[in-house]
Amino acid sequence: MRIPTLPGFDPQAFQKYLKNTGWLMMARVGSLFIKMIITSFAIPNYLGTEANGMLNYPMTIVTFFMATAALGLDAYLTRELIGQPSKKDSLLGTAFMLRSIAGLMVIPLVFLTYFILTPAIPFSYIAIVSLCCVIQAINVVDCFFQATVRAKYIMYVQVGGNIISALIKLLLIILHAPLDYFIWCLVGDVAFIALGYVISYTKLGFSLRAWSFDETLAKHLLRNSWPLAFSAILVTLYMKIDQIMIEYYLDNSQLGIYSPVVSLSESWYFIPVAISTSVFPALMNARKENAQRYKKRLSNLYDLMCIISLSIAIATTILSPYIFKWFYKPEYASGAHVLAVHVWAGVFVFLGTASSQYLIAEGYVKLSMVRTAAGAIVNILLNIFWIPRYGIVGAAYATLIAYFVSTFFLIFIPKTREQAFSMLKSLLLLNLTYKIIKRNH
Repeated sequence: MRIPTLPGFDPQAFQKYLKNTGWLMMARVGSLFIKMIITSFAIPNYLGTEANGMLNYPMTIVTFFMATAALGLDAYLTRELIGQPSKKDSLLGTAFMLRSIAGLMVIPLVFLTYFILTPAIPFSYIAIVSLCCVIQAINVVDCFFQATVRAKYIMYVQVGGNIISALIKLLLIILHAPLDYFIWCLVGDVAFIALGYVISYTKLGFSLRAWSFDETLAKHLLRNSWPLAFSAILVTLYMKIDQIMIEYYLDNSQLGIYSPVVSLSESWYFIPVAISTSVFPALMNARKENAQRYKKRLSNLYDLMCIISLSIAIATTILSPYIFKWFYKPEYASGAHVLAVHVWAGVFVFLGTASSQYLIAEGYVKLSMVRTAAGAIVNILLNIFWIPRYGIVGAAYATLIAYFVSTFFLIFIPKTREQAFSMLKSLLLLNLTYKIIKRNH
């Protein structure tokens, strides 16, 4: 299969991994379409702003602890599975056990956070959703599928799980079910995905019983993944802190308006993850074989991320008034302006995700944690001042600036400054412009 030649994109560099990327894209696009219809539109309109805020708050809190319980193992585990396929069972078994233990340990912290923040929602909602921290441990199978270029199974699991979840939620809407049932659906979303991974893994002829725990390997994984763990926690913090602070400074109704905005804006974030994950082996191979090819592939990756993200941001900004006019009740109308601001943060998410692959390849995982911490601090400080003064649009601007700071924090570090300037050239479309001019002459 030949890839059409496009400005800013090197087809030869990504040819080998196109098929795997395609499956990942299908998984995310299928999930996106389903979630758009049910989670982003149907449920908010059915529940109204107040109840929708109450529905989204528990997962906002729990997501932070789910990131903690994941221990940052995903990226590093995938790398280890690629490098040491013969240790598959011990790697997966050890990672699963570590994540299960961590999931159980963070649940009391979830409860403690609830009592400190004292939000205007029942404690039972938090308790129910906290089960996700343990259930998600089985998602280590996802790392195996990525490492062995079996992304089509990820597509089967995610699309299948989202279809089942969407049908259940649609049925609840038809039956006029109360909010409590939708809270349980949040747990179901995670459980269906986990069950799908187990079924897919065993159908390939593998057995979970073959998994084993290796104490030495556990120490190795934790020693090398802890910076990624802190980075993941900080990412979740600065991606979710705005929603927590909106409930704290404003009310559930404003959170109910803001939540669909975030859902629509962040629904595109699967694209940089799918692309970066799929081309990571190509980057690693180029780094070993040819330094110039390695730099070129990174530059091409940044160009591609900017072309896609800027297109999404421009289109969403233009369409946001119509989206909220046609698909939402009038009580959600103020979300249109917020979406037009928030969606531009995605440009820096795309670039940040791509540059994270560079940091992992170079072994700069601690630096990844530091730049994420910088973004988190900026987001928290801006939210403290802007949410009380400007409301939910202030939270959107705070997110936009925080993502920019996190992504381009690399410019302050001498050894990564070259990559920061490379991203900046891609953002300003300088590389694309140069290639177009060169082609026409």
